[in-house]
Amino acid sequence: MSRSRSAGRRALLLLPCAALLAAGFSPPAGPADPAPPPGAAARATAPAGTPEPPDPTGPAVKRIDPAELQAAVERAAKALSVPGAVVLVRTPQGTFRVATGTTERGGGRTPTTGDHFRIASNTKTMTAALILRLAQEGRLRLDDPVSRYVPGVPGGDRITLADLLRMRSGLYNYTNAPELAASLDADPGAARTPQEMLALAFARPPGFAPGAQYEYSNTNYALLGLVAEKAGGRPLQQQFRERLFAPLGLRGTELPGIRDTALPEPYAHGYMYGGTAYALVDTPYSARMKADIRSGKLPPVDYTHQNPSYATAAGGAVSTADDLATWIRALTTGKVLAPATQKQWRDSPQAEDPARPDGQKYGYGIAHQRFGPRAAMYYHGGELPGFNSFIGHDPDNDVTLVVWTNLTVAPDDRTTAQAMLPTLLNRIYTGMDLPGAY
Repeated sequence: MSRSRSAGRRALLLLPCAALLAAGFSPPAGPADPAPPPGAAARATAPAGTPEPPDPTGPAVKRIDPAELQAAVERAAKALSVPGAVVLVRTPQGTFRVATGTTERGGGRTPTTGDHFRIASNTKTMTAALILRLAQEGRLRLDDPVSRYVPGVPGGDRITLADLLRMRSGLYNYTNAPELAASLDADPGAARTPQEMLALAFARPPGFAPGAQYEYSNTNYALLGLVAEKAGGRPLQQQFRERLFAPLGLRGTELPGIRDTALPEPYAHGYMYGGTAYALVDTPYSARMKADIRSGKLPPVDYTHQNPSYATAAGGAVSTADDLATWIRALTTGKVLAPATQKQWRDSPQAEDPARPDGQKYGYGIAHQRFGPRAAMYYHGGELPGFNSFIGHDPDNDVTLVVWTNLTVAPDDRTTAQAMLPTLLNRIYTGMDLPGAY
């Protein structure tokens, strides 16, 4: 699923952001977010590698060369040891689809934008949207305490639904619990309920007072899934389908049932080196493990059919690149929420680090980052055993970007889809020269 946003590797989730941060950029929940490049007055002292801002009178978006984009994605996938990868880019010029590798190691089928895969924490964008839809209907209020809907939450009378949405509850992140990873490795097909996951979190003390600071925690969204079921009066799976997916025609998107370990056809297999903990907790590979990976002595594990029920509202959905491109653009441009609620959503991101008010921000199930003078995206990332992905939309330039790979973490410890972001952003935006590109 996704790890704590404060974790080191997670800071590469939006590598355009993260890598950029070193150069003035910085990504989201697992990636890094880009910080705006320095202005003209600061350029003389800007660190090496900081991209020069583009001509303000010229276009912000490049004319994309499909062959060049294909070659760049192939280089990146090869460098990251990714079995298969898909990139979908939409700009005012049109839609560009790039695929490389195969859907299964040793197989021969190239992945497509219609293949199903596990989207992990990109599910949070959907859970948050559902909560906001329920608020529109008067079924709940964002300043309600979570205790009104879910009993037994430590300090639940002081934690609001808005705190949960913005990752500011202070509740322990259940996916950090070592016993969860051990259980998943021992019995990957077992069904796990949100209540069981919350029990792991509630057995540990909160890290800080509600609202005091930001810390990415899947516990927040496991709770929001239960809140949505209570307030909406129907199972989360049904509400997702009826309120979000069907109206937008997202026929390839679903939240699997608790015992469903299958993926709809066509689908990609998903791989990762080592045990489940390497996706749930920010633990780097050992030197020995890296050597074994590079030599081929340690093959990746096929996690395709690990039961995602432990992720539910925090990261359990399945989708396709085509559907996700439609989803993130619709969500960002006001096709999902009413105008007043949409404004709340777009204004919700707050700086994760108060010392960096212009750095990466997180709001109601969405991150936001400016990574150039005329480029900024609302985005999210997703990571669980087998898959890594990124979805983003830039409303100012009408750019949509979706990336997925079927290897969670590269041999060099980077989450793979996020590690491809500098390569892609450099080819989409004028004046971009992000480090780490292929």
